[in-house]
Amino acid sequence: MTNAIEPSGTFGSPAPSNAAAWRWRLEDAAGGEVSPAGLSSPDFPTQSDAESWVGETWRELLEAGVDAVTLFEGDRQVYGPMSLHA
Repeated sequence: MTNAIEPSGTFGSPAPSNAAAWRWRLEDAAGGEVSPAGLSSPDFPTQSDAESWVGETWRELLEAGVDAVTLFEGDRQVYGPMSLHA
């Protein structure tokens, strides 16, 4: 019996099927989930990729009405809410 090792996901590629995806919950000032037109959090293979994405897009998110973000790995809340305001 051999153990197959699946390659880990890289930036821009899907996460392996056995790994929980990382994603951001986009929130308004009251903490409710929002889905601004044209903006949504994609799934990421790693925490680092998710954090890079929010670091690159936080201004657009803020302009679209997102006040805070919360990071999830699958269904597990990792941290947040984290304000996008200065």
